[in-house]
Amino acid sequence: MTATTDPVTSITTTVNGAEVTLPVDGGRALADVLRRDLALHGTHLGCRNGDCGACTVLVDGRPLKSCLVPVGRVDGRVVETIDGLGDPHAPDDPDGLHPVQEEFLAANAFQCGFCLAGHVLCTVAALRRDPVPDDLEGELDGNLCRCTGYRQITVAVQAARDRSG
Repeated sequence: MTATTDPVTSITTTVNGAEVTLPVDGGRALADVLRRDLALHGTHLGCRNGDCGACTVLVDGRPLKSCLVPVGRVDGRVVETIDGLGDPHAPDDPDGLHPVQEEFLAANAFQCGFCLAGHVLCTVAALRRDPVPDDLEGELDGNLCRCTGYRQITVAVQAARDRSG
């Protein structure tokens, strides 16, 4: 008699500060669950093979490409998306933007916005680990942008580092 394992039928995870239990097939990509089941459309799907970074989310504070992460692997973990990064109820910021998002906006470090989540979340994760990292731009490796040419992104990342340090 051989043992079989059923796919995960539900997971409980914290997404953007709220605990959710989802009936899902554990093999589905986290990006698909975020977009389709939770309507978190800031997580974009580009290449679906981990090359572009548009689907980047933070899992337990670490940037991961959600198109490659089976949703069953986030059971019991904390997921942050670009959709939940800011605080719309912050009294000192009526727009509710995170300081890194503010720097990207100030530097015009986006055009179409498709890659923005990956760049912002990788910057946030790096600054949380080290407020004045030596190679913050290196933290963005694996995040592609086809619109801005990276100059404005570099300006925004440097401003975010200066602001956090």
